Order: sequence, then C-alpha cells, then structure tokens
Amino acid sequence: MQYARLGNTGALVSRLCLGTMTFGTDVSPSQPIGGVTREAADQIIGKAIDAGINFMDTADVYGAGASETILGQVFGQRRKDLILATKLNGRMSAGVNDVGQSRVHVFRAVEDSLRRLKTDYIDLYQVHNFDPMTPLEETLRALDDLVRMGKVRYIGCSNYAGWQLAKALGSSLRYGWSRFETIQSYYSLAGRDIEREVLPAAISEGVGVLCWSPLAGGMLSGNMDRHTQAPIESRRSRVSFPPVDESVALNIIDVLKEISAMRQVAVPAVALAWLLTRPGVTSVICGISRLDQLSVNIKAVTIELSSDELAALDAVSRLPASYPGWIQTYRAESRVPMGFSSPRPSWKLGEAPI
Repeated sequence: MQYARLGNTGALVSRLCLGTMTFGTDVSPSQPIGGVTREAADQIIGKAIDAGINFMDTADVYGAGASETILGQVFGQRRKDLILATKLNGRMSAGVNDVGQSRVHVFRAVEDSLRRLKTDYIDLYQVHNFDPMTPLEETLRALDDLVRMGKVRYIGCSNYAGWQLAKALGSSLRYGWSRFETIQSYYSLAGRDIEREVLPAAISEGVGVLCWSPLAGGMLSGNMDRHTQAPIESRRSRVSFPPVDESVALNIIDVLKEISAMRQVAVPAVALAWLLTRPGVTSVICGISRLDQLSVNIKAVTIELSSDELAALDAVSRLPASYPGWIQTYRAESRVPMGFSSPRPSWKLGEAPI
C-alpha cells in the first residue's frame, strides 16, 4: 500500500480509502445503494486492513446511521490503528434543526456519530455539502471547538466549489481556527470538472483531495460498454448517479478496455490507477459491496501507467476549454508582456489546458 499526508498535517493515510456507504441492509428508493450486512462488512474491513488500508470514510446519512452503527460494531481493537472519517449535514430526523451546519446541529451530529461509531473521537470530521443557510463562520467556529475539545482531530469539507473552499480557508486563517485539511469531491475519468477550479485551489493551499465515486457510479466498472448494458443487479442500473455524459464515457471505456487487455488487469484498476497519478489527489475512496471488488481495487496501487497510456486516457477524457482558463493559458504560454510583439504560440482553443 502507498500512503500520503492528510492535507497539511503529519497524519498518513492510505492512497485507497474504504468507502462504507454500502454498509447497511436498508435498500430503498431513498437509499438505493447498500445491502452489505454486518458480517460481510466485518470481512471487507478485515481484508482492507490486511492490505494496508488505514483510512475509512462514512457519513451519518449513509443508511440513516446504519453505516456508522455497523462500523462501531465491528471495529473493536482495530479502531486505534485507523484514520476514521465521517460527515454531517443531511437531515437525520424530522426535527427542524436536525439538518445543516448550525452550531446546534454540528454539536448534536457529532455526539450521535460518536455514539454510533462507539469511539471517543473522529479523526476527520467533514461537512458533507455547502450550507447556504448558515454563516460559514458559525460552522467553522463550531468545528474548531470540537477540535479543541478533543472530539475531532481534523476537519474537512465535501462538495465545495473552489471559491467556497478559499473563503473557508481565509476565515480560518483570520480567526486562528482549525482549517479544512481535505476536500472530498467527485473525480473520475468520466467526471473531471474539479480540474477547473476546485483542484487548483486545493493544490495551491495544500488541501488534500479525497475522490468519491472514482468509477463514476459504476460506469467505469468494466461491466458495461457500448455493446453491453449495466447488469440488473449493479448500482448503475438502480440509480444514474453521479450524472455522466455517456457518449464521452463510452469512448473512455474503449480506451480503458484496451489498456486493461494489454496489461491483463481489470478495467476499474486501470481507472483508479489513473486517478492516483493526478496532482493533488491524496486518497481515492472505493465503495465496496463485495470482497472481489476490494481485491480488484487494491491492485490499482501496483499499476504504473506509461506516458502513452496516460496520454491516451487524458485525450479521451479531457474537458473542453473554458474561460478564464483558456485566456490565462494563452497569456502564460506567450511568455511576453502585453504590448510587445512576439510570434503567437502554437495554440488551439480546443487544446488549451484548463
């Protein structure tokens, strides 16, 4: 296993993180992803730890608390060697204040998570989304208090825009509060949107990027292509999330399958290996339902993609140029001050890096 620093801290986490959204047997239209029993979860966690994975991620809303509850039941003495992450924000009951990131809900949510997880502290406590109703400073102050109280070691955010992350970091610096050390974002070959604003902001400020849904909700699992539909028991057949441009994704799958066949490794391992090469990425969160999926994902850390393979994957999945990225790239590549004459750089709009 490979390890990386958790943001700008001294803590080390495995480059693959075990995602536990599937833990819990309640599968319904409101919770379409799940079905892993306590016994199966225990086996998955044991195999992950044996493979060197020390980083595990959950959230209070996963299975309406079932995921956290199962983790609390099966960790036992293994808890002390793990970096455990969970999240808050979503509605947990009909109570008017049992949602969001107010100081009231932050304090209630952490106590509920600690109880379900059967632990005295949470290593990484993350806000699950941006809360437009609550002043950001109120949330950050509440989280800082939890760190000072010892209930939380580090804090992070999830699904933030680049400007929201920058604003949060600025407020924490101004008031001397604990800052977001990580940002958990959707990132995959079929979803590279964070490369426009979020990823550059995180790299600039030393915030670790944790990638959720690295296989685009099963789209890049190798179970489907332009000739084969998703198996009826697969996650993608139940819910089309995250949204994917399937015309682009099918082209990506073609390239993945070519590399997979040449290397004699599974398609998802290649997709994860690509993600592990991306600048700023600390850890890739792999949601697991079966032990065989874990075995495939673990192989990703052993794959070293060639420059030609990386170039092929980049070309088929690259985002179209957007403003102001294309104008900043153009000026940076010209290497001359405004007002001076110089040959124009070799540059095409569709080829400009974002």
